[in-house]
Amino acid sequence: MSKITLKDFAVMTPSYQQYSFDYTLNSIKDIGISNVDFWGGIPHYYRHDYSDAEAKRFLEDLRKKAEDLGLRFVIYTPETLAYPYSIADPNKNTVQRTIDYFSLCMDDALTLGTNRLFINTGTGLRDIDPKASMDICIDSISKICHEAERKGITMMLEQLQPYESNICTDIKAIKKIIDAVKSPALKICVDLVAMDVAGEDLKMYYDTFGEDMIGFIHFSDSHHEVCGTGDLPLKEYIETLERHNYSSIIDLEINDSIYWEDPHTPHKQTVEYLKTFIPEE
Repeated sequence: MSKITLKDFAVMTPSYQQYSFDYTLNSIKDIGISNVDFWGGIPHYYRHDYSDAEAKRFLEDLRKKAEDLGLRFVIYTPETLAYPYSIADPNKNTVQRTIDYFSLCMDDALTLGTNRLFINTGTGLRDIDPKASMDICIDSISKICHEAERKGITMMLEQLQPYESNICTDIKAIKKIIDAVKSPALKICVDLVAMDVAGEDLKMYYDTFGEDMIGFIHFSDSHHEVCGTGDLPLKEYIETLERHNYSSIIDLEINDSIYWEDPHTPHKQTVEYLKTFIPEE
C-alpha cells in the first residue's frame, strides 16, 4: 500500500484568475505545495495571443520562474469548457477548431515540462439528442488521442456535474467513451465532487476501471470548496487511494467563484486541514 503525502498534491490555478501568475506561483510556494496545475486562460495564458515562437519563449520563461521557486508543472488544463471551444457541437468548424487547439496545447504542455493534458466533454446542446452529442464527442476525443499518442501526451478525461454536461456525468458515460476510443493515451481524472453528485464512490471507479486507468484526482470538499468545510469523506478518499497504490497527482480544485477575490487564504486553509491526517513527506 502506497502512502500519500503533501508532495503528491498540486494546486489548480483557475481560482487565481483575478491575479497575476507571479502572485499565483508565490502563493502556491507559500502554502507548501510544489506541484502546479496550469490553467490556460486569461490573464495567465492563451495560446492564440502569441505566435508559435512567442508561446514557446513565454512558457519557457514561466517554467523557469516556477522551477526557481521549487515548483513544477504537472498538468496543463486549457480552458475548453465553453466558448469558443467544444468537442461536442454539431457545428463541424467549432469541433475542428477545438481539436486543432488541443494539438497546440499538447506542444505547450511539453514546453512546460509535463506530458499530461486535461480534457472534459463539455456539454452538447440540450435541445438535441444527447446520443448525437456523445457520438460527436467520441469522434473528437478519438482524433485528439491519436495526436496525443503521436506526441507522447496522456489525456486526463474528467466527468462533470449535470449542470455542466449532458454527455459525461458518471461512470457509465466515462466507460462508454473509454471503450469507444480505445487509446493508450486516454486516462481518467476523477472529480470527487462530480462523483459524489452522481452517487458514486472511488471504489466503484476502481472496480470498473482498475488501478492503471485512474490517472488524476480533482480533490476538494463539497461544491469545490475548502477541504474540511463540507460533507465529503476526504480522509476516506485518501485511504481508498492508498489501498489502490495511487501514485499520481491529487489536484486541489478549490475553485468556487467565492474565492476569486482572495484565492490564497482558502488554499492555505485547505493545506492546514490536510496536515491533520496527511504527512508532509
